[in-house]
Amino acid sequence: MKNLISGWTLIKLYTILVYAWMFAPIVAVVILAFNPQQFGTFPLEGFSFKWFVKLSQNSTILDAFKNSLVLGSLTAVFATAIGVPAALAFIRYEFKGKEFLNTVLIAPIMIPEVILGVALLLFIRWLQQPKSFALLLIGHVVLTLPYVLLIVQARLVGIKREYEEAALSLGASPFQTFKEITFPLLAPAIFAGMLFAFTISFDDVTATLFWATAQNQTVPVQIFSMLRTSISPEINALGAVMIVLTISIPLAAGYVARRFARGNTP
Repeated sequence: MKNLISGWTLIKLYTILVYAWMFAPIVAVVILAFNPQQFGTFPLEGFSFKWFVKLSQNSTILDAFKNSLVLGSLTAVFATAIGVPAALAFIRYEFKGKEFLNTVLIAPIMIPEVILGVALLLFIRWLQQPKSFALLLIGHVVLTLPYVLLIVQARLVGIKREYEEAALSLGASPFQTFKEITFPLLAPAIFAGMLFAFTISFDDVTATLFWATAQNQTVPVQIFSMLRTSISPEINALGAVMIVLTISIPLAAGYVARRFARGNTP
């Protein structure tokens, strides 16, 4: 019994050390973002928002933020617009080639982003089309569509078909049934899928490096470029902002989805 307790204690300690090793750099970036000095030192010699102020005055970073917000929003809209009808078709209907098509739409989640990025770029070059914002948007929709599809499918499986059949038997049209029955029950998953799609698009750097143009730089790509050219304390401030957004948006999505689910569960 003592050996068993000792083993669990070692496992817990090892887990804590692994998490500490993983999150220590993130914590360091956030702390150094408030360092008033040019170079990072511990302990900090004061507390300042100087680098956040300079960051807000950097037109290149502001343009990159604008591009990321527009790209993430459009990606979320298009991925959801494609993912919701596809999930409904895969769960509610039977048709030839359903499993194959479902696998094709989910496949990007299993392919390394480097391969996906190069493949789409080569395909566009084969079509003799230049890189553009449209290419960037298509690539991000391909990347995020599997997440929306899986989330909505998981929710649809839990919605009993009897609710929809009861509405249809009472004279409701298929559109009315979807609007009054299916959509309210599916809303938490749709909302969560949209926010996850936005977060993944906003935070992506690997595939975006292949698709972005000089006029369509996103924040992660801009951070990568800044690290290659020079090391500025503004990077710490920008990294802190990205960390907060990347963590808070999925947490907000999960919280709102749970609230919606409790309110819409019959």
